[in-house]
Amino acid sequence: MGYKIERLMDVALKKRKAERVLKNCRVVNVFSGEIEEGDVALQDGYIAGVGRFEGIEEEDLDGKTVCPGFIDSHVHIESAMVTPPVFASVVVARGTTSVIADPHEIANVLGVTGIEYMIRTSRDLPLTVHIMVPSCVPATSFETSGAEISSRDIEYLLGREGILGLGEMMNYPGVLAGDPEVLAKMTAAGGRVIDGHGAGLSGDGLNAYRLSGIATDHECINAEEAKERIRLGMYVAIREGTAARNLESLLPAVNRDNWWYFMFCTDDRHLEDMMTEGHIDHCIRKAINLGLDPVTAVRMATINPAKCYNLKDQGAVAPGYRGDLAVVDSFNDFNVESVYVMGQKVAEKGRMLLSPAGEDRTAPGGSSINMAPLGADAFKVRSKSPRIPVIKIIPGSIATESEYVEMDVGEDGLKPPAGSGILKIAVVERHRATGNVSTAFISGLGLGNGAIASSVAHDSHNIIVVGDDDSLMLKAVNALKECGGGYCIVDGRNGETLCLPLPVGGLMTGRPANEVRDRLEALIRKARELGVPEGLDPFITLSFMALPVIPSLKITDKGLFDVNSFKFVDW
Repeated sequence: MGYKIERLMDVALKKRKAERVLKNCRVVNVFSGEIEEGDVALQDGYIAGVGRFEGIEEEDLDGKTVCPGFIDSHVHIESAMVTPPVFASVVVARGTTSVIADPHEIANVLGVTGIEYMIRTSRDLPLTVHIMVPSCVPATSFETSGAEISSRDIEYLLGREGILGLGEMMNYPGVLAGDPEVLAKMTAAGGRVIDGHGAGLSGDGLNAYRLSGIATDHECINAEEAKERIRLGMYVAIREGTAARNLESLLPAVNRDNWWYFMFCTDDRHLEDMMTEGHIDHCIRKAINLGLDPVTAVRMATINPAKCYNLKDQGAVAPGYRGDLAVVDSFNDFNVESVYVMGQKVAEKGRMLLSPAGEDRTAPGGSSINMAPLGADAFKVRSKSPRIPVIKIIPGSIATESEYVEMDVGEDGLKPPAGSGILKIAVVERHRATGNVSTAFISGLGLGNGAIASSVAHDSHNIIVVGDDDSLMLKAVNALKECGGGYCIVDGRNGETLCLPLPVGGLMTGRPANEVRDRLEALIRKARELGVPEGLDPFITLSFMALPVIPSLKITDKGLFDVNSFKFVDW
């Protein structure tokens, strides 16, 4: 605050009027757990006091509830498919004023250039974007990525303004094995927060993972996993994304003795979900509806992540804290009525009062789709045996199961049994034009007479495609190449091709949120017409089928991968 402290003190002592006073509020005190009645005095972007004040500008809130601005404790902005300025235009109106962002999606495509793009476009927004340096680019050696982030790169990036710490350390086998490069990356963090990604890790392994310096985990899927991490002094970020929704299963772990170790995060949440359901406000509202004490829910969305990430002036409505505030109608409905950032009203009734400008919304470089040409037989499958492993989708989860199915062997390769619902799935390398194409089988998507393709495929973001006809799959992939990446559906009934171009790294667009949502809704409607069931987002689901760090059976451009045994399947 520097020189501003004198003016803040004068306001607190009633020696001068505040710039702005929010009158007649119910204020959530995240320290005491109380609801205070009074006014909030704002001066020079900060809170001067809570009590009774006079202001140059006064706004009567008529008994509405004032909360600290919400903090998303772990998010990949790229998963919203829009650039940081567009992302801000959506989430700020929902009460989110800060995010802990890990740009490892674009880092896997464009490396340091992509991270610097995210830093640059996150400036001068009504949203504070705290950047975590991606720690695992590439995530594994089992797929082809577009770039590599070395320990030397991490040292460089940690010296940049706006960098908070080291992003999710997915390579826990490397941590536990003492891999020199992994340890060099963690050492480079120099005592800053290191985020975890310990999916399925327990017992001795989890103890060792914590000892290495890991402070958080957002991969818990049940209450016992959450409790085990809390016992080790780790923060647990309860994820409520689009494909992975863990709030309901994790909430039973929260109690009056441990609530300060829990946070909310969205991780990977689609734009349309944020625009309809909400962002962190949705997490709070859902938690309250499930029986969590409202003040505890607000604490988990504010002061807890602030303490975890050492954000000393965020997360509370108290003197000396930033004037980042979310005003809600009541704890019953928890609708965000207005939002203040650094003491200025920036949103009201779900609409931004200003347009987040940011810097340089253009894509860094040209097209990120650099794939070798594909022939008509690119997706033909041969096998040593007719008993074939199949990726089985688990609804509501980014994990999968595996099953074995007897298939017919013909001139055109393996063919699933009629009526089985089993489709072909393939990954096409798109960064280095290696010509790598891997094809396998998947069940649970429900698609018929069509193909769906995407250049969003965690974490290396090669092109992933699924369908029941090779020619339709090929058409979908080539359509993505033409538009510079994004989402695509081909309707086999009439040949119609629908695309949502995502030209920034094949992951994002700077187009307005409403336009992106409308295009995406058209794609989802088409997917429903082709058999994809309600409640299953085909693009988010598909994007995680290529992630070889989440059990159990996944596919990369190098082959079908068994995460449990950590090796490729020989079939």
